[in-house]
Amino acid sequence: MRHPSQVLFAGEKPFPMLPAVDHYAGSERLISKALQLQGEIGPIFDLTCDCEDGAVAGADREHAAMVARIIMSEGNRHDRIGARIHDIRHPAWQQDIEIIVGNAGQRLAFLTLPKVGGVDDVQQQLRVVQRVTASAGLERTIPLHVLIETHTALREVWQIAALPEVESLDFGLMDFVSAHHGAIPGSAMKSPGQFDHPLVARAKCEIATAALANGVVPSHNVTTELRDLDLIHQDALRARSEFGYLRMWSIHPNQIVPIFEAMCPDFSEVEEATAILAAAQECDWGPIQHQGRLHDRASYRYYWELLARARATGMQLPAAARQRFFA
Repeated sequence: MRHPSQVLFAGEKPFPMLPAVDHYAGSERLISKALQLQGEIGPIFDLTCDCEDGAVAGADREHAAMVARIIMSEGNRHDRIGARIHDIRHPAWQQDIEIIVGNAGQRLAFLTLPKVGGVDDVQQQLRVVQRVTASAGLERTIPLHVLIETHTALREVWQIAALPEVESLDFGLMDFVSAHHGAIPGSAMKSPGQFDHPLVARAKCEIATAALANGVVPSHNVTTELRDLDLIHQDALRARSEFGYLRMWSIHPNQIVPIFEAMCPDFSEVEEATAILAAAQECDWGPIQHQGRLHDRASYRYYWELLARARATGMQLPAAARQRFFA
């Protein structure tokens, strides 16, 4: 029996199936704690080591070396550690790439580029990544996650999303609001303003649309709430259900599980997807009827990506799905 990945997306760029949470940590202590948590609960979240805002100023070389060492350590059991480098206007951005990619490129999950001014900035940094990758003898492409947090990056977001190395577009809410010189109130940096203010909502919609149209994962900004688990869950749920985001940043361990639960597909829909895909596979992917409704390859694509995303987020799948599609 043919696998859905062989039948439904022949010749198309595969959509990245990333964990639903991207957890940021800056200091070695916080990175180590997050890595320990990832080892305990599994790779339901990516860990991004922050060389920019979350790092101590003035020790850029030492910090990048620490990040490379942790990526290459035995504690990195799942190979789901990325790094955010300095922005292109900071003197240390090339040094970050040379140290992290040069020393840990074979296990680096992704590289995040902050505060890009547009597609030219991304391409300039990409050329350095490619040069360092080649010099290190690596036969792989380092996925790029690009932060959209400036006016010019938002204007060129479709061009950025179209670059084949880009895997995720991330919305930088705080810097985006700050770039409006006080025209957007501070209340738009938190809920409900971050979802209701027209300029912020427009940016979120444009980023998500450009990402999804180009086979890239849209990643939502952080929530500033650290203790109210219900509010954290609601922020993530609105990001997914109203704005189309499939992934969200976390800045505190308390946020990881509520975001994960909100971003996961509904289990009843996962069960339905399993039943539909199993029946389709039995008839070699021709049209079927399921509970009185017609299904064909158009709906099979939807249900297969839903099932694959459920698996990527760490959901427990029905036994039939595991046996048929993920054995």
